[in-house]
Amino acid sequence: MDDANRNDIGAALGRVPAGLFILTAEHEERRTGILASWVQQVAFKPPMVSVAVAKGRNILPLISGSHRFGLCQLPDNDKVLLRKFAGSIDLDEDPFLGFDVVSDTQTPLPILANGLGYLECEVASHMDVEGDHDLFVGRVVAGRYFGGKPFIHVRDNGFKY
Repeated sequence: MDDANRNDIGAALGRVPAGLFILTAEHEERRTGILASWVQQVAFKPPMVSVAVAKGRNILPLISGSHRFGLCQLPDNDKVLLRKFAGSIDLDEDPFLGFDVVSDTQTPLPILANGLGYLECEVASHMDVEGDHDLFVGRVVAGRYFGGKPFIHVRDNGFKY
């Protein structure tokens, strides 16, 4: 791919709109969350979603070990959650301390109460797509919508974060 074509592809990829979510997992008394934007519904029956996670992220062994993940959708312009979960979080740290979490969930996943809504998922498939991210497909087993407008963004370049 030449530089001109790469620039065009990058601009087109960057304009694919994405919601912002906090991807959560818990396994063996360790829990964490990361900012995720590559989330998409992939089936109606049963309801399923996919999420792409960068290789090497510390949430991967928690998802793989528990076979579950949560998705908490960020409300429009929620800078507090965005800042907290955008960076790397040590697995010895509990990033949910100081935040309200939903107590009546179906799974033992940490779910943020001040999100737009959430989905609790059981892993149906995990794929190494031979790129810089792994893909998880989750069967939605529970969820709730609290209301509000979602935090949506586009990138200038689909080859850069």
